[in-house]
Amino acid sequence: MPVITRRRLTLPALVGMVCAALTTLLIVSPGFASADDAGIEPGEAYMGVGVAQHEGRAESRAEPPDVSPLQTVEGVDVASHQGDVDWATLWSSGVQWAYVKATEGVSYENPYFAQQYNGSYDVGMIRGAYHFALPDVSSGADQANFFVDNGGGWSADGKTLPGVLDIEYNPYGDTCYGLDAASMVSWIADFMNTYYARTGRYAAIYTTTDWWTTCTGNNGDFGANHPLWIARYASDPGALPAGWGFHTFWQYTSTGPTVGDHNVFNGAYDRLQALASNV
Repeated sequence: MPVITRRRLTLPALVGMVCAALTTLLIVSPGFASADDAGIEPGEAYMGVGVAQHEGRAESRAEPPDVSPLQTVEGVDVASHQGDVDWATLWSSGVQWAYVKATEGVSYENPYFAQQYNGSYDVGMIRGAYHFALPDVSSGADQANFFVDNGGGWSADGKTLPGVLDIEYNPYGDTCYGLDAASMVSWIADFMNTYYARTGRYAAIYTTTDWWTTCTGNNGDFGANHPLWIARYASDPGALPAGWGFHTFWQYTSTGPTVGDHNVFNGAYDRLQALASNV
């Protein structure tokens, strides 16, 4: 008969086993995402970084929605992971507006911002800038000021759209950035009020209905003034967050041509011009 030996676990070994188990639990638990899971480094988050991971791609599409071209205007959003963008190709394909990531938190600036922001403008597009929110690192006011100071302002040239707050799944940790619903709503209001004070424009909000419901308690306070940019990779935008009767922008895919993230503006081109001109 074989002899069975019993190995006594030392305290350091036991601690190591517990830590490993907890790490595994965090990685596989629903709602938790890390920078490694998203394949990005700190500072490199982008619009929709967690949408497919958290919500999937039901009926994912790479073609524009099947609606009259008179009712929508095709656009793209870009960040540092796209690098130098071929704006001429996008323009010739019918893309007429673009949003460019300018900042994240209070320390990250998109190193490709100039090429992307100016390049889209130079080919004829109406363009704007967006900020990726990190509500767990500083106040909303601090991040709004950082955004405005580093490309997120607005000018009355008829070609510049108001800034956008990208508030969505946290790619670096807890889905709601460690804030309860009331604290998250206060943070968003702090950002929005500061942006308005600095620019005279109401910033738009990019989010998903699922994230908004989960992390703000489906708060309805922002719909009266702030345009909604809804993200949903499906055949329609789906149900909207509380407070909004309609969406202004819809990110409908992350696998579009030339650059992945493609969107539509919910209206004709003259309404997009009106949004840029604040009329």
